[in-house]
Formats: sequence, C-alpha cells, structure tokens
Amino acid sequence: MRHLRGIDYDVFSAGTNPTQVNQSAIEVMKEIGIDISGQKSKSIKEFIDKTFDVVVTLCDSAKESCPIFPGAKKIIHHSFPDPSKEYADFDERLEPFRETRDEIENWIKKNF
Repeated sequence: MRHLRGIDYDVFSAGTNPTQVNQSAIEVMKEIGIDISGQKSKSIKEFIDKTFDVVVTLCDSAKESCPIFPGAKKIIHHSFPDPSKEYADFDERLEPFRETRDEIENWIKKNF
C-alpha cells in the first residue's frame, strides 16, 4: 500500500501477534524492488488511540481479534491466504509469498 498509494495515504502496519518480519516476505518484496528489510513487526496496541480514515484487516484471524477503532471512518476486511507455512525447499517456500504479494497488489489497485 505504501509503495502503490503512499502519496495518497499515510500507511501504518501492525499485527495482532507481532513477530520478526518473515525472511520470505523480505525476499519476494525485494524481487519487485521494495526493500522491507528494515521494517519491524509492530503491535496493533501501538495504534489503538489513533484516528484513522480507513482500517484494513487482511486475514480472518485478524478480523476475529482486531480491536475496535472507534475513530475509524471505514473498516475494510479482505481475507488473503497466510503464506507462512514451513517448507523445506527454498523455492517452494517463496511461491506462496509471491502469490499472496501479487493478490494484495491487485486488490489494492482495484480498491484504492
């Protein structure tokens, strides 16, 4: 979202269970010229008191556990597959991340 529409939106990212940024995500974003290696996983709690025009959740578990943002003018949910399964083979591990990356990109282009 930041890469495609960052000029139109202030973009923040957080998760319900912050972890390390997945190395496979870093790799597949690098393939399209986006460096997320310096990003860190943030807790949604860091943003709970902020006011947002739009809050977007991207997976069913986030929709179920996402706190209420009373100041949000609009909440959008779209479920994308979680590509973070364990795979032994490097290329096999990257393909689900590529697919999800491309699905998210197409969804953003259509909806924002």
